[in-house]
Amino acid sequence: MRLAIAGGTGMTGTHVAAIAKERGHEVIVLSRRTGVDLQSGAGLAGTLDGVDAVIDVSNVVTAKPAESVSFFAGATTNLLAAERTAGVRHHLALTIVGAEAAPDGYYAGKLAQERLVAAGGVPWTIQRTTQFHEYAAMMFHRTHAGAHVARTGRVQPVAVHEVAARLVDLAEHGPSARAVDLGGPQEESLADMVQRYARAIGYHGPLAVIDAPGTLGRAFRSGSLLPRTDALRGTQTFGEWLAALPDA
Repeated sequence: MRLAIAGGTGMTGTHVAAIAKERGHEVIVLSRRTGVDLQSGAGLAGTLDGVDAVIDVSNVVTAKPAESVSFFAGATTNLLAAERTAGVRHHLALTIVGAEAAPDGYYAGKLAQERLVAAGGVPWTIQRTTQFHEYAAMMFHRTHAGAHVARTGRVQPVAVHEVAARLVDLAEHGPSARAVDLGGPQEESLADMVQRYARAIGYHGPLAVIDAPGTLGRAFRSGSLLPRTDALRGTQTFGEWLAALPDA
């Protein structure tokens, strides 16, 4: 198959591209590094000719709903338009388990993305997953008033390489609409994950445990972002991921 990976130079995209190539697929990477601006559509024309499926794992780092919606709506709208022109038969998007429980901030953009994909006129698949193991690192390095903190929450983190393999599986299978959710093997405490990550990289400074504000904080604490019992489960635990860190 000829697969286009939107965001193919990012954390998830590099795994998706590598796995697809290992399986013998031809891979086209769509990112600013390869001359394509997904949000504006610049450089996208003609890049999808002969492509069988587009796997969209593009991302933006923001907690502002307007910025998130602008990015995901813009990128999705441009990709779908290019896919219709090129006759692409499958659009596959990666989103987040339980996003509707926190329809603000970053999650507002993911919900807008899902709506556009479902109404976009290209046969589609949406794969929702839980947070990656790397979420603990991201939370640690996102300081609060200049200090490192550990935010509370219930999570069931999954390995990014297992998510990538699942996305390639779905591309090979064909359009599935809403695929079965994918989560990690076991529930974890987000605050505990952040604390363990900090120790693993040799941080011994203060690390206060706080409740995140707003709808997202409430969704994390209530367990609304956990996968249901019928979800698929990855195999790598957070502890195993942590033990494999180069800095551990």
